[in-house]
Amino acid sequence: MLSRRFFLSSAVAALAAPAALANAPKTSLRPLGRGASGLRAQGGAAQVNPTRSLKALLARSGLSGQVACAVAEVKTGQELESHGGEEALPPASVAKALTALYALDSLGANYRFTTRVLAAGTVSGGVLKGDLILAGGGDPMLNTDHLAQLAAALKKAGIREVRGAFKVWDGALPQVQTIDKGQPDHVGYSPAVAGIALNFNRVHFEWKRAGNSWSINMDARTTKYRPEVSMARMKVANRALPVYTYADRNGADSWTVASQALGKGGSRWLPVRRPADYAGDVFRTMARAHGIKLKAAKRISSLPTATVIAQHHSPPLDMMLKAMLKFSNNLMAEMIGMTATAKRGKRPKGLKESAAEMSRWVRAKYGVNAVKMVDHSGLGEASRVAPRAMLKVLVAAYKAGNLKSLLKSFPMRDANGRVLKNHPIKVAAKTGTLNFVSGLGGFLTTSSGTVLAFTIFAADTKARARISRAERERPQGARSWNKKAKRLQQQLIERWGQSYGT
Repeated sequence: MLSRRFFLSSAVAALAAPAALANAPKTSLRPLGRGASGLRAQGGAAQVNPTRSLKALLARSGLSGQVACAVAEVKTGQELESHGGEEALPPASVAKALTALYALDSLGANYRFTTRVLAAGTVSGGVLKGDLILAGGGDPMLNTDHLAQLAAALKKAGIREVRGAFKVWDGALPQVQTIDKGQPDHVGYSPAVAGIALNFNRVHFEWKRAGNSWSINMDARTTKYRPEVSMARMKVANRALPVYTYADRNGADSWTVASQALGKGGSRWLPVRRPADYAGDVFRTMARAHGIKLKAAKRISSLPTATVIAQHHSPPLDMMLKAMLKFSNNLMAEMIGMTATAKRGKRPKGLKESAAEMSRWVRAKYGVNAVKMVDHSGLGEASRVAPRAMLKVLVAAYKAGNLKSLLKSFPMRDANGRVLKNHPIKVAAKTGTLNFVSGLGGFLTTSSGTVLAFTIFAADTKARARISRAERERPQGARSWNKKAKRLQQQLIERWGQSYGT
């Protein structure tokens, strides 16, 4: 069993930094002066004048679109201040906090995903007279190293030859080609989803200049292995735009890349659209390294009667959720969320159905109505959550003690990005960022030790609607808008920490 520290440190290199990954407040503003901020003395404690200061602060941000926020004291649940508390806006990756709670309630903190190697036939003299099956169990953190371990276990079990077919079962979860169809084909944060995943369903594309052409490699790398794959193919096309094109062709992910965009060399992770073929491709390579030759993988929709030869168990769910929230990994959220729905006896047909079940669960458990999710990651822009509803969930989760320890701790920083180690305000929260959408929700501890739950959602849905699908990765104006939104988040945190910190 891996230690918690080892698991989280190794996950840093593996997890992507997707567009749906938001950052915590990066700068700490000076404490607000009481005269200018709208604070007033009342009973010896600093209090907020809600009419003057909050509206003025929001207006000064210069942020287009809508901003809604709410803050409450967790001990009593009393709301201290809000603006547009019932205004349902896109939560972006703040939604992953809901997914974490949903998974814990449905699966339990100690739940583990299991990936198995099965033998459908008899083994005699080291020969399997039948089929070998790689059976996915919905583990979103399965990687090439784990497949190497399973291949080694296959050899250790005495199997040296497989006479039958090699099959891959991905039916533990429904297959979804991409998390969000509105995203460009090539972005790694919106891969396919199925009952088996490898390396977060991303393939590594690397290119180097070689004379008048380029040397190209597609592999399933980890820090230990770099097996090349045949199910994902890349061709350099003589053009400037589009940079990438994708097609599902002849049983493979077929890509082209614009020659004028390559430069001297580089690399990036591309999404995998055929997860079963990807995992099967890599497992064949790992088995071959142990002298076991397998036929080309065939995807199957149902499992036959078979014997377990080897298996790999994921870390416990609470460790996985901590990593999911820290790195804001979309695939983890979707696979864990759909597994939770299936565990509740309602096998979903896809992300939308599973997210609808989670939304019903949130409304029933926490008594809130303004929660409507279309996925478990927050990548889909049609999801809506109201700050006051999220605030109620956060307060209840804090009292139950099952969320704050999973959230990332964000140190406050100065204007140059340097950590202020002795800053009196401590923040543990989940961020969310899409183009022209920014969210932050979690807990802040004031200098006096008072813990507040807060939610901040901002969105310019009109600006977002004007972005074409091809521009979604880096649309004009989005970076400056999101920077303003994060500055406003910092100001609100400072405001609440100062106002209720004495």
